[in-house]
Formats: sequence, structure tokens, C-alpha cells
Amino acid sequence: MGDLICLEICAGAGGQSLGLEQAGFAHEAAVELDPDACQTLRLNRDSAWKIIEDDVHNLDGRAYTGIDLFSGGVPCPPFSIAGKQLGQDDDRDLFPQALRLIEETSPRAVLLENVRGLATRRFDGYRTQVLEHLHALGYQTWWDLVQASEHGVPQLRPRFVLIGMTEPWAGHFRWPQPSLHPPPTVSDTLHDLISERGWPGADEWRNSARGIAPTIVGGSKKHGGPDLGPHPGARSMEEARSRRARCRR
Repeated sequence: MGDLICLEICAGAGGQSLGLEQAGFAHEAAVELDPDACQTLRLNRDSAWKIIEDDVHNLDGRAYTGIDLFSGGVPCPPFSIAGKQLGQDDDRDLFPQALRLIEETSPRAVLLENVRGLATRRFDGYRTQVLEHLHALGYQTWWDLVQASEHGVPQLRPRFVLIGMTEPWAGHFRWPQPSLHPPPTVSDTLHDLISERGWPGADEWRNSARGIAPTIVGGSKKHGGPDLGPHPGARSMEEARSRRARCRR
């Protein structure tokens, strides 16, 4: 059996893209607006993926009709839309565009992920609108919180994941079971890369990075980029910075 074909929007620098590739999906296209993220995609996958640097509002899904999977890390709806109707004008909310593209492409399956805040009660009405739209298109749907650290990722990264599938494939869907093993540590995962060019502090760094990383959250170019937010991750990262500084000395 050949590769399954996917179209991914809001691809970022390719984290989800790489996971899909490892799961056997070939990208018909990866769509991303940010030029720096697109440059990262080109440096790593330019020969394998069609990389579209554009706003998803400009994408015509009819060119990708019949793909196996439509996927994306769609930006979280801003909290100001809670209680409003799906599709009201708000360029920051890309769920309406994702639903438009799903309708145009008619994929067999849909995978969209978001921050866990979308699971809160204030978004009940919004989630219902999304699910009703997908049901009208013939999809069975599942929405659940997935902890990345329970699936081999060395990071505290909870994500709210939406799955939609058409029949007959919907009857076979099951959420992956959490690993029975503890998550790998940052040092387990990155030591070979850290030491690749002979950095003399690599082994000392490994000894100080025997944990999992905090989540990088929020932020924007306007406000200085991503940060660790007001949670324990900030303290963990500050401790990691101090350890790296000691390793350099």
C-alpha cells in the first residue's frame, strides 16, 4: 500500500507534519503563513512537500479533492469569540476556514488540534457548532484531551484533538492508549544532537536535563514571541537556562 495523502494547514515549522510523515502520510501540500516557519519547512522537506506560503483564506480546497486526511494545528479561537457564532468575522479564528476546506476537499479523515482551553465550558456552544457542521458533512467525530508526555514526547504538552472520519473507516477508530513507560527525558531525546559537533559541555548538560520540558505557550510577534506563561513551566525553564549557563563555563 502506498502512502496516504494529506493536506495540512497551519503547518508551522513542521512538528505535526513530521509526525504525520512518520505515520505514513505524504503531504500533498503544507500551508503556512509565517515566512520563518516556511523557510524551516523548505530547509528540511523542500524536495518532498509542496510548501505553500499563504493565508488559508486564499486556499482553494477543490484542488485537493479526495485526499485521505485533512489536518492542521488550527490557531485557538480567541477568547473574545466565546458565545459567538461560528463564522462571525474574526481573522484570528480559522475553524471556519478549516471547515470550508474540509467541505471542498472531502477527505476520508480530519485531524485538528488545539490548546486545551477550547475544552472549557465557555466554549461548549462553539464546539457544538463545529461538530454539527462536521456531522452534516457525513463525519463521525471525537474530541478529547491528549497528553503528549503519555505518548513518548519529552514535554508537558496537553492538546485538545478533534478527529472526524467517514464510514466505513470511522468504525475502526480508537484513541491511542497511553504508554506504559515513563516519557523519555529531554537528555534521552536530545543528547546525541547536542553532542554531535563535539560540544564539551554535552555530557554535563545531559546530567542536568533528566526531566521533561515545560510547554511553550502563547505569545506573538507583537508581544515578543512565545513564552512559558504563568505556570510551573517558567520556573522549570529558568532552572534549565541556569544549568546551561553553568555548562558553558
